[in-house]
Amino acid sequence: MSRLIRSWIENANYAANPFPLNNLPYGVFSTEDLDPRCGVAIGDQILDVRALEEAGLVRLASKSLFDQAIWNPLMEAGSSLWSAFRMRLIELLIEGGETSLSGNKELRNRVLINAASAQLHMPIKVAEYTDFYSGKNHATNVGTLLRGPENPLPPNWLHIPIGYNGRASSVVVSGTDIQRPWGQLKSPEFDTPIFAPSRRFDIELEVGAIVGTASTGPITVAEADNNIFGYVLLNDWSARDIQAWEYHPLGPFQAKATATTISPWIITKAALEPFRTPTPEREKNLLPHLVEPRPLLYNIVLGVELKPEGAEATKLSATNMDQLYYSSAQQLAHHTTSGCPMSVGDLLGTGTISGSGKEERGSLLELSWGGKEPIDLGNGVSRTFIEDGDTLTLCGNALGDGYRIGFGDCIGKVVAAASDPYQR
Repeated sequence: MSRLIRSWIENANYAANPFPLNNLPYGVFSTEDLDPRCGVAIGDQILDVRALEEAGLVRLASKSLFDQAIWNPLMEAGSSLWSAFRMRLIELLIEGGETSLSGNKELRNRVLINAASAQLHMPIKVAEYTDFYSGKNHATNVGTLLRGPENPLPPNWLHIPIGYNGRASSVVVSGTDIQRPWGQLKSPEFDTPIFAPSRRFDIELEVGAIVGTASTGPITVAEADNNIFGYVLLNDWSARDIQAWEYHPLGPFQAKATATTISPWIITKAALEPFRTPTPEREKNLLPHLVEPRPLLYNIVLGVELKPEGAEATKLSATNMDQLYYSSAQQLAHHTTSGCPMSVGDLLGTGTISGSGKEERGSLLELSWGGKEPIDLGNGVSRTFIEDGDTLTLCGNALGDGYRIGFGDCIGKVVAAASDPYQR
């Protein structure tokens, strides 16, 4: 495993800091004095990439790649420029480097921003959004709740990554409040459905892959891996009661259209390279077009916290991305098998990531076992599903030798449903 790359920004060298020089995640920020722009996190600072480009310290193409407040132009520029940009950042920030910014105080003050003073925004323009169902423990738990333990997985599950097309328009950045959705509900006490706010609102602990290279036909798993620009944490908010009524026969629709929250920093594949790990041993042999040519998962420690309004946060779950049965590259390759074009900025959710133990489950549906086993938060407070005022936080870190690759938290607070939208 690789060691810490030391930066002249001293707090970037602390083992507990999520943004060392090994990481260099990409986000979009603004301050009271600066409009939204691309930035790179390093220690407790944000490197203003637009200012770097204007100062002539970053020049990758004949035209500006950073005059917009999204990272799509760099993605569209191609993988060779992705690598060149990362190497240039390392040159500027590495301890003792000849092209370091450390000796130019005026320039440092212009391009380095205190992260505490910055507001973070959506880092990309999302083209399309697809959510998969690639966590075997999660799929087994949910299948057991719905169909019983005798046959929890559908017959295709061990052969292909199952997914559905979601709404790119509902993807929001961490920190955005989530309003409880209205929808059609049908529970045993009603003879007919009612229209009401969701009573079983939930989260899904996921990782999202961002497509950085477009494709127009089927691509291999290896090509798919090369086409992924980076990763974010992803919370696919889910109204379980709306879903239970609507999902036969076509699957989720309005139950998952309220919002999907992503963490604000894009973690590049280069930063995660030392943490690659293989997918689990196959129970059924995959067809050749889905076989992984090398390890394509990552050893990333994941967690979920719930904080009721006015109370302390409680850690609900801890698991690892290595629990997935299919990698994001396999999901992307499968997505293209019909000839489906993929676009720069497409977002692919892994599906809920759960481990084998109860304390490793990535949704409240599993943690409360369908609402039958309330989750103890202490001080007489419990939950089966999310209540108004609850803040849910997803976190993720890849742990190296003396450093960590942090994702930046993925946070959303659930607020009360608006009044009936049809009572006008």
